[in-house]
Amino acid sequence: MSPASASDTALVAPVSGKIIALADVPDPVFSSGALGAGFGVAPTSGDVVAPVSGTITMVAETGHAVGIATPEGLEVLLHLGVDTVELEGRPFRLTAAVGQEVRSGQSLGTMDLAAITAAGKDTTTIVAVTNSAKALAGLQVVEGEAQAGASVATAVLKTAAAAGAASPRAAAVDDGLTGFDATARDIIAGVGGADNIRSVIHCITRVRFYLKDESLADDAAVTGTEGVIDVARAGGQYQVVIGATVGDVYDAIVKQVPRLAEGADDAEAAPAAPKPTTPIGWVKYGFSSLIGVITGSMIPVIGVLAASGILKGILALLTQFNVVDTGTSTYTFIDAMASSMFYFLPIIIGFTSARRLGADPIIVAIIGGVLTFPSVVSMANSSAEDYHVIARIGRTVFNSDFFGIPVSLPEGNAYAYSIFPIIVAAWLASKIEPWLKRWIPAVVRSIFAPLLEIFIVSTLVLVVFGPIVMTISGGIAQAVSWVLSLSYPVAGFLIGGFYQCLVIFGLHWAVIPIISQQIADPGYSPLNAIVSASMIAQGGGALALWVKAKSPRIKQLAGPATISALCGVTEPAMYGLNLKYGRVFITASIGGAVGGLLTGLFDVNMWGFTGAFVGFPSFVNPAGLDGSFTGFWIASLVTLAVSFLATYFFGFKESDFETERTVEKVRLGNREPVAR
Repeated sequence: MSPASASDTALVAPVSGKIIALADVPDPVFSSGALGAGFGVAPTSGDVVAPVSGTITMVAETGHAVGIATPEGLEVLLHLGVDTVELEGRPFRLTAAVGQEVRSGQSLGTMDLAAITAAGKDTTTIVAVTNSAKALAGLQVVEGEAQAGASVATAVLKTAAAAGAASPRAAAVDDGLTGFDATARDIIAGVGGADNIRSVIHCITRVRFYLKDESLADDAAVTGTEGVIDVARAGGQYQVVIGATVGDVYDAIVKQVPRLAEGADDAEAAPAAPKPTTPIGWVKYGFSSLIGVITGSMIPVIGVLAASGILKGILALLTQFNVVDTGTSTYTFIDAMASSMFYFLPIIIGFTSARRLGADPIIVAIIGGVLTFPSVVSMANSSAEDYHVIARIGRTVFNSDFFGIPVSLPEGNAYAYSIFPIIVAAWLASKIEPWLKRWIPAVVRSIFAPLLEIFIVSTLVLVVFGPIVMTISGGIAQAVSWVLSLSYPVAGFLIGGFYQCLVIFGLHWAVIPIISQQIADPGYSPLNAIVSASMIAQGGGALALWVKAKSPRIKQLAGPATISALCGVTEPAMYGLNLKYGRVFITASIGGAVGGLLTGLFDVNMWGFTGAFVGFPSFVNPAGLDGSFTGFWIASLVTLAVSFLATYFFGFKESDFETERTVEKVRLGNREPVAR
């Protein structure tokens, strides 16, 4: 290999063996270039040395990977073996420590090649420059046999001018990755690499990572990725805000890290944060864990819930205008399409929450079926004369028994629409399953483990936890309804003005169960009606930017963001525009406060989940059109006008776009404000 120039950096073989091209590495994440340019080594010796000189920035807890930052600005990852994270460090004896200065070729420790092979893993060692897109103009690799410490590759560095001129997307074209694949590659690198990811899910606008170590995630690098609007840390999740193309980015991430495919590693999804040591810490930890479970359970179905709510509203309109008559088979079929999601919600949430908590999804879904089984629902709906009433507490009666133990079944089909009893069931199943698998002989486990699990968990939920959880969740919903009844306009003003602050932290998911409970009983949700106004308000702020701003870049962002917010998805408008420039978020929130006030004054209710303009059918009372429908339109249009005008005249000035102001936001999980 020819001598490197002053702008080049030499990389040496980290182990003795055969140097191979990165494309030949038996790991699709590395071979695809997702983690940057590099090379592999088929080792013949277990002695490990540093591939470059620099500072050690990361040593994996399992000892299978080391990160090194060079003085030239390269970020080099040394990965020992393929999928060796699963070996929990047994074959590795590294002496490297974070913060240590190392020289190229300096010993870092050893790995036991025989133990890795015996465990069924590949010993191929990989060196990757994880910030290749920003730092490398190219990487020249000499393949063939080499001794540890021998120079085998030259990293050609970008000059300062070239680095400034080249965008991450341009670099992605150079290494063969473009579009969503390039975005996914940079996100994976920014969150600490594929090995730092426990699991990943996505909602309507965000890719939500559960990371092994959140401190390894680089907020600035992720936010600087083309296609990323912003990042947030909340509920034990590292949330990357994408916008309307979130599904495409998620698919690209899963393609590059196949083990993250939906359903894989869900048992590991819980954040690996250290347990708290103070009462306040435990409260924060418990709340964060609860939010994580709710989001992990609800995200896969929230779109279907929204669609079902719209269909229920459309059916009410068809009935109101005599297009479809109640009692006809057509009405029954459409009603089944619209209502089945709500009626069987415990079954569906049972499946998703079990995956989130590490229980068997099929078994927990069956337990959800127990809660909605027709004869069980029939018992709950029966009159006092049909069943012996042991006691009555509020609207709940002990109207049945199980082997003589009194059982309280909530009147009506109360377990439908409710998510908390089945989430508790999933948690119980996740604790009971391992115990059953340990004690039941393998020869009969496939039959008796599910049998006992269904019986035990169903009994505990029906007899103990179900009534307790329903009482608590019903009490919370009634408390919210009571506050709204005291002064719906005042509550609307406050909630409409501040609700989107919850969205910033991803905590709006804590409100969804309350809305769900209200829709179950009394059948409509005034709280969701206020939330709808706050969505339209953020769209009004983005609309003002779209109309008034002269910057083509701002107009290009504001158009789709406006449409998204007016359809009920506010993150692109908030993160991409409103929080970044001037006072737009504040002026838009003023419109939300006015909209919430009018929503209360007109006593607007909502019979579905979907809000904003696209959700107008949700404001149709199934019993017939009433003031909620007209009140929705008046409040929504005034909200749009106020937020638009306030932003147009007071929210920003053109110079804001030239200097792109940054916004400090305190994110949950961060000790200090994060500045952009």
